Amino acid sequence: MQNIHRFAAPALIVAFALSACAATKQQTPLSEARNIGLDQPAYADGPVVKAVEVLEDSRCPEDVLCVHAGQLRLKMLWLRPGGREKAFEATLGKRTPLADGSILLEAVRPARNSGRTIKPEDYRFDFRFDGGF
Repeated sequence: MQNIHRFAAPALIVAFALSACAATKQQTPLSEARNIGLDQPAYADGPVVKAVEVLEDSRCPEDVLCVHAGQLRLKMLWLRPGGREKAFEATLGKRTPLADGSILLEAVRPARNSGRTIKPEDYRFDFRFDGGF
């Protein structure tokens, strides 16, 4: 009987320590919605969003004089609680209704240049959410 008590305490300590490690690994902090790349989830002052694909990048290259400024459109996902996702589209400089407010794609980097093509992994986005309680 004394052998059971002698082994029970260390076994409980090991079990608690392992469960604490497992819980810590699952909690990865999300980035703020600044300088976010494609397929990178971010906390946008309320909702968690992810830019999935550049649908259009017709912005005027920085080394060209354009009559029309062009636009950038993104396919986005709103990552909702319980693993649910809702697709939506965001356009640079325009508000998009989302949740109980709206999200704004504020900035896109890098700027376009007529001498180079932007690779999908090079894009960086800044978002702002306005709304909520």
